[in-house]
Amino acid sequence: MASPATQILIIDEIHPSIFPLLERIGAEADYRPDIKPADVREALAGFDGLILRSKMHITAGNLELAGQLKFVARAGAGVDNIDAQALQERGIALLGANEGNRQAVGEFTLGLLLSLVRNISRSDKQVREKVWLREENRGEEVSGKTVGIIGYGNMGQSFARVLGGFGCRILAYDRFAPDNVCAPVQRASLEDIQAEADIVSLHIPYIPENLSLADVSFFSGFRKPIWFLNTSRGDVVDQAALVEHLKSGKIKGAALDVLENEKLQTLTASQQENFSYLAAAANVILSPHIAGWTHESYIKINEVLVEKIKALVAGF
Repeated sequence: MASPATQILIIDEIHPSIFPLLERIGAEADYRPDIKPADVREALAGFDGLILRSKMHITAGNLELAGQLKFVARAGAGVDNIDAQALQERGIALLGANEGNRQAVGEFTLGLLLSLVRNISRSDKQVREKVWLREENRGEEVSGKTVGIIGYGNMGQSFARVLGGFGCRILAYDRFAPDNVCAPVQRASLEDIQAEADIVSLHIPYIPENLSLADVSFFSGFRKPIWFLNTSRGDVVDQAALVEHLKSGKIKGAALDVLENEKLQTLTASQQENFSYLAAAANVILSPHIAGWTHESYIKINEVLVEKIKALVAGF
């Protein structure tokens, strides 16, 4: 007798490639991208799995009626919108798909870096306004620089790979998985990076220990003025400290794909003050959290996620 199909509730918009992939592993999807977050708690009853992106936070309260639930799968990088402890207490597996958009993040971070050090965004805007400034836009080369990568999981490793042909020295620090770092990248402490880096890129998850990691103490600890990149999570940077060090010149320029509050219509007075400075600064590049956002990664994320679901279901 054939095993019953794994029943999966999908509550976010997702690339349609997910459906044939799930079908091949004997899973059935109930696709409800328009479901209201308040209705998810009751909807979960009877499902083996939940797939979501960033529609809502999954908490213990959401899971009260999910007596059959075996896994929650995040179709993207990072699982900070899911209460991992609540899942663990109920024996529910947590799956992520960081591998699906790591190449996209690595390439985008490189693009931000080149745009920053070579004044690409700034000079593009000037030329569109019929301002032709060559000497004022003389930039710097990445070659010969020391790049410090903080966080060396999927995203940090991807950035290191795409930097491979630039002739730069790469230092990497990972508090939780230092053994990830291997030649030609050099394992380093945070203090090593602060002492030697010309360029610093954050690739760390948002967890309580990383809240405002990049604060006044962090930035003031660098021996040299640095170029600063963040394509991880906005909460890991104290935005007021970033602005302060941009003003002082300790940070030569910053490229930010993420902000502390990405709902720009809801900024507090202090957040608005900092944002206004960043938005007006010629040495700052801002983008709307799109580092991992490519047509290819949209599909790769599904492929990674379904393979993990397949492996998990096989062990039921």
